[in-house]
Amino acid sequence: MAEDQTQIAISAQGINKVFNPGMDEEVIALQDINLEIEAGEFISLIGPSGCGKSTLMRLVGDLIQPTAGELLVNGKSPDRARLDRDYGMVFQAATLYEWRSVTKNVQLPLEVMGYPKPERQQRASAMLEMVELGAFANHYPWQLSGGMQQRVSIARALAFDPSVLLMDEPFGALDEFTRERMNLELLKIWRQTGKTIIFVTHSIAEAVFLSNRIVVMSPRPGRITEIVGNTLPYPRDFNTRNDPAYHDLVAKVRDLLRDAHGVA
Repeated sequence: MAEDQTQIAISAQGINKVFNPGMDEEVIALQDINLEIEAGEFISLIGPSGCGKSTLMRLVGDLIQPTAGELLVNGKSPDRARLDRDYGMVFQAATLYEWRSVTKNVQLPLEVMGYPKPERQQRASAMLEMVELGAFANHYPWQLSGGMQQRVSIARALAFDPSVLLMDEPFGALDEFTRERMNLELLKIWRQTGKTIIFVTHSIAEAVFLSNRIVVMSPRPGRITEIVGNTLPYPRDFNTRNDPAYHDLVAKVRDLLRDAHGVA
């Protein structure tokens, strides 16, 4: 009998990304990126501005293509994974359509994909209940707080049941208290759905609170300098941030970022 093998959701081998190659404006954004992410992991990418965190996520999402190396999503090329609807994306701005109700915003990708109306309604209702916005289904985005709008955005990204969720600083514009609450909401959703999540953040505290592993990146050209395992137990709550082990891990990641910067 064959041994069970862990499923790899994302595999990046020798990935380089150069913008404007051969020109005066040439920028080496990523250099020799090697990373494997198991299905169901919650991975945070952290590093200084301009280190290529969002570029790496855009490569996974097939928004841009690598200059060199091999990138696989669920064993497929990123373009094939995109066509197969393997991932959903959430950005810093919720990017909701103001003239569409909350329900209609969540249904939008399902409309584009040709889902029948009853299924669109059922999926949107289920996702809004998951993010605790069922009572706001008929509201409009301008009637919601920033945190509520981001929950709608997450519900929309999950509506077609992708296996991978790509999140690019989704809570960066929120106040600290709302951000901490959204961290708790996201962990609840992750544990309910079992999705693979890649999460870009500038916040060390947020990365440590959320992740299984934290990928620390260097200043440009972006390289992975360290991958930090996180043994803090789940479920995590507000009390987790008072745990000495939490503070030790925050300090460790901060020191790694300083080392990557060459700061004494």
